[in-house]
This record gives sequence, structure tokens and C-alpha cells, in this order.
Amino acid sequence: MQMNASPSHYRTGWILLLAVLTAIAPLSTDMYLPALPEMASDFGTSTLLVSNSLPAYFLGLAIGQLIYGPISDRIGRRTPLIFGLSLHMVASILCIYADSLSTLLIVRVLQALGSCVGLVLARAAIRDVLDTAHAAKAFASMMIVMGIAPVIAPTLGAWLLIFFRWQSIFVALTALGVVSLIWVLLQFKETLPAERRLKLSFMQAGQLYVRIAQDRSFLYPMLAGCFSFGILFCYINAASAVFMDQYHFSQQQFAYVFGFNAIGTVLLSSMNHKLEKKYSVAQRLTLGGAVQAFGVFVLLIAFIFSVFELPLMLAGLFLAVAGIGLTAPNSTALAMSQQGRQAGSASALMGSLQFGFGLLSGILLNVLLWSAQVNMSLSMLIFVICSNAAIALTQRYLKSQVIFAK
Repeated sequence: MQMNASPSHYRTGWILLLAVLTAIAPLSTDMYLPALPEMASDFGTSTLLVSNSLPAYFLGLAIGQLIYGPISDRIGRRTPLIFGLSLHMVASILCIYADSLSTLLIVRVLQALGSCVGLVLARAAIRDVLDTAHAAKAFASMMIVMGIAPVIAPTLGAWLLIFFRWQSIFVALTALGVVSLIWVLLQFKETLPAERRLKLSFMQAGQLYVRIAQDRSFLYPMLAGCFSFGILFCYINAASAVFMDQYHFSQQQFAYVFGFNAIGTVLLSSMNHKLEKKYSVAQRLTLGGAVQAFGVFVLLIAFIFSVFELPLMLAGLFLAVAGIGLTAPNSTALAMSQQGRQAGSASALMGSLQFGFGLLSGILLNVLLWSAQVNMSLSMLIFVICSNAAIALTQRYLKSQVIFAK
């Protein structure tokens, strides 16, 4: 597939492939959420402790992306992608045979080390061939497809649990890895030609990460995106305990509610296309932050009106999650806009920190001493304040660059 440096369009099939590769990680995160109580019963522990396999998975995602980034900048995107998908398949098979919580935690980290390759290389491939404006459109298109993942993943998991044991979910994830690997082998063409690759040692890769992190054109929107994703991770980490333990939802009810809340991401990702003619990338990022802030506000109001607590909580969660549809593509496009040949490393650093915030959200939920619902709400409040502060810094920096250019 031959792609130009800054084309005015991109192939839908190419974006679909990148979206599927990126969706493997969230599918592996969300698909087994309805099974957590059943797994806890099998392992002889609590749902809350089994849910710690989520932060373990986020740890693997954070570490793996830091490895794939500089490697892909050195040898290209295709070979690391093939390796990562193969590792994902092997680890998914090992998850099927996990017979204890400790074993599950280990193989989930291994699974994350494989599945995170799509997160890094999809962003890098887009930056390889598209300019900032077209990249924002491509990221938004990916978010529409990716947004379907958390909508259908818990539902698919719940349906499998009607007929099979929880191990069937990891059988399905193994099959997804097989299909994705075959698709890559047949359709994914290298997007980073040899003459544009960086010849980096491990020490130089570390120094490159430091330089990228010090670049304010990357730092501010990256932080905005990371804190915004932190809100989503608070929800993912706490959802099973809140809905299934506190409100006693069934596996199917939990899957439908979880999927409904994720629909907002698809809706706002779709709106991103329509808003691009009237609003800049930075303005759309600001709008997404405002939507999330209002959602967290509604979530906090739910505690005051106890009669309407559940409906208000669902409305607040819907908005807090939906805002990702605007913050994710636009913060990513801004952060990656000046990264050029080091796009793989920049993408890896951004993705690693995003899932590092997922790990942080899990720590917060375990440290706070109240109910799962209160802990989730307070954690979201912390992240939404920080996210909007980073968005304000991004806006200020962009304005200063415009003034300087004049």
C-alpha cells in the first residue's frame, strides 16, 4: 500500500485495520469484566481482588509500549506488529489454563505486553503518512470503530458465559489474535521507509523519551489525554464492583449498562468530524474536557438526590465516558503533530503514560476507604480537574506559538 507523506484522504480499509489492532487491548480489558465474580469464586477470593488483574494488565500495557516505540522507529512498524500479535495469542492461551489469581496476574501482564503493540503502531503509522489535520480525522475514525469495542465486549463476554465457563472469553481473544495476525500479514504494508528510521541504542532511546517529554508541544496535550483516559480507567476498574456487587446487576445487565455508557464515545467521535469545519483541534479538545467535567459533576450530584441516585449516576458516567470521543483523538493529534521521525517513540510514551494512569486509578480505588461508588467518583473528580488544567495549558501554549510566529 503506497501512501503519500500528507495525503488529503486515506483508505477506509486501512483505518479499519488500525482500529482493530488498537481495539485488541480494550477488548482484552473489557470482555472478561462480567466474568470477574465467577473467576473470584473459582479462585476462592473476592471480586475486588480479581479486579486487580486490570491494573496488572495496565502495567503490561505501559511497559510494553515503551519497548515497541523505539524498536519500531529503528526497524519499522510491521515486524514488531507481527511479534506482538503472536505474543498476545500465546498469552491468551495461557490465560485459559490459569488456575489461581497469582497465575492470572502473571499471564495477564504477558498478554498486555503483546496486545499493546497495536496501540503504539497504529498511532505511529497514521503519523507516518498523515499531517495533523488529517491525522485528527483518522484518529476520530479509529475512535468510532474502537468505541464499539467497549460497547460489545462485555456483552459478548456475558453471552459466552450463558453457555460456557469464563475460559471461553480467552478462547475468543485468542481467535481475535489469529484473525488480526493474518490480516496484518496480508494487508499491512510498512509505513516507515528505511531512510526515515532512527538508529538508536537503548540509552539513546531513553534520552529520546526525555527529550520528547520535555517538548511542550507534546507534553501538554499528552497530559490532557492521559488524565482524560484516567477518568475512563476509574470507571473500568470500579464498574464490576459498583454494578454487580453494590447494585446486584446480573452479568447480562452489567454488560448492557457498560455497553450503553460506551456508546457516548462513538457519538462524540462521530461529532468530531462534523465539528472540524467550525472548530480547531484544540477547541474540540476543550469541548471534550468540558463534557467530562459536567459528567463528573452529575455523578457527584447523585449522592445528594438518593431517590434518583442510580439514574443520575448512569447519566454522569455516560457523559464522563463520552467525552473521551473528543479528548482522545484531538489530544493525540496535537501531541503527535511535531514528532516526525520519532513518532513511534512519542506514540509509545503517550500510550505508556495513558495506561500508567490506568494503573494509578487502580491504586487510588484501593487506597480510598469508602464504597466502590464513592471511590470511583472521587477518583474521577481528581482526574477531571487535572485533565482540564492540562487542556488550559495546551491552549495557552498554542496561543503563545501563534503570537511568536507573528
